[in-house]
Amino acid sequence: MRNIFIVNPVAGGRDVSAELSRALATAGKDSGADYVITRTTHAGHARKLAEDYARTGEPVRLFAVGGDGTLNEVISGACPYKNAAVGCIPYGSGNDFLRNFGTKEEFLDLADQLQGQEMDIDLFHTEYGVGASICSAGLDAQIAHGIPKFRRLPLCGGEMAYRLSILQNLIGPLGRTLRITLDDRTITEECLMTAICNGGYYGGGFRAAPDCAMDDGLLDVMVVRKIGLLRIARVLPLYQKGQHLQDGQVIPQLRDAISFFRCRSVTLELADDKRDPIIITVDGECRPAKGITVTAMPLAGRVVLPGKVFARQMAART
Repeated sequence: MRNIFIVNPVAGGRDVSAELSRALATAGKDSGADYVITRTTHAGHARKLAEDYARTGEPVRLFAVGGDGTLNEVISGACPYKNAAVGCIPYGSGNDFLRNFGTKEEFLDLADQLQGQEMDIDLFHTEYGVGASICSAGLDAQIAHGIPKFRRLPLCGGEMAYRLSILQNLIGPLGRTLRITLDDRTITEECLMTAICNGGYYGGGFRAAPDCAMDDGLLDVMVVRKIGLLRIARVLPLYQKGQHLQDGQVIPQLRDAISFFRCRSVTLELADDKRDPIIITVDGECRPAKGITVTAMPLAGRVVLPGKVFARQMAART
């Protein structure tokens, strides 16, 4: 079994190639694992590398070393090939995917990663590519889209850039009218934001879908209606902690603001007379668009989980 570590040298603001090499020299020697470290040089390169390694037909584990964007590229390149499984080494700024299974510290344990086990998970398909975690549209996507601009400012790190992007977007126009098709049902809502979830987390730890399962063939959809700033201040803390749902239902005090659906396919379309597109994210990668269709891909992805994490997942299922 070959272990390929695909390093994004700009993820998290630093190149961890040398650090990773030293750590693997110890972990790999102890386990006897065969491994290769390779670095990406441009956007889309991680996907191409993953596809090239997977296409050989030999059993291979492809570890994305970076953030959720790097992981998305590796999953996209590997998912057509059943001989390939994808692991996550979290050196990025977000790393929301791993929160569905464990902690950052557990996924940084390289010895346990090399002894990890494989598990099939759902993915989802969009016209902009494959995703593993969450597709979102509206305020949350606008905030993510604005963060890189503020990160370029002096002394403006990740948290400060995030807060400035929130401030900028909250003082601007809020809400768009969307036509939302959920399998065979269509609704029209003036939305603040919509999250289509295969995994539970996005946005640096927002627990949008606390009951989401990554192996049930379904998407959990959260529609947050347009509400005023004071109401946003009350709703978002509960939404962030995953406390907006209880026993599979929106809690009574938020039912005027949030709707929850579970389905296999979702289409979002702009339904107002404004010409501007809406910002949409797929696993944190942002783009302006007039709409998107998200379709569940049951058990289309194969991931590697660290040994202890895998054991806990199996115990939870019994």
